Amino acid sequence: MIAHATLAVAGDEAATEPPAAEQTWNFSLTAYPTQVRGGDSFTSVVGIAERGPLHLEARYNYEAVGASSAFVGWSFSGGETLTWKLTPMLGGGWGDIHAVIPAVEAAVAWRVLDFYVEAEYVQDKNEHSDSYTYAWSELGLRPVEWLRFGIAGQRTRLYGGERDIHRGPFAQVTVKHVTLGVFCFNPGADDQILVGSLNLAF
Repeated sequence: MIAHATLAVAGDEAATEPPAAEQTWNFSLTAYPTQVRGGDSFTSVVGIAERGPLHLEARYNYEAVGASSAFVGWSFSGGETLTWKLTPMLGGGWGDIHAVIPAVEAAVAWRVLDFYVEAEYVQDKNEHSDSYTYAWSELGLRPVEWLRFGIAGQRTRLYGGERDIHRGPFAQVTVKHVTLGVFCFNPGADDQILVGSLNLAF
């Protein structure tokens, strides 16, 4: 399963949206080099474009190594002291998979604490037994604006199979428009997974 990390987005801007005429495009591009102990290394890439509530997303090496996917979604947000953002999406995958992929991304933040989750169901159109659900979650603490750390987890359940769960710590540092991070799942175990993240927002 492909590990993936996305910054929890739940700030003051979640409470109000500017008028449509004043909305501009926001973009981000993130690379996730991943090292699996005893396995092959790979890099996932995710690109996001947003304009107001419109959310467009493209991924490579995410649902499977060698697979590409694209999504369109619509964001809902609100709150003041407790802010939240919910983005349901619908997409498709091609390459090493051929699938319809309903998905959702959600974030909530309160003071220095935040929680982020993204989940999807990959419905393989050729082999139903290859369909699966996947979720990535983060519980973060941001004591200062440039530092965020906490616990992350990823869960996969293949069609008709058992859940595969990985957990571990993470840390992220932000300097202007660049965020660097590292996630360590199953630290010290035979199936340890190290995931780096390099995010550029513009």
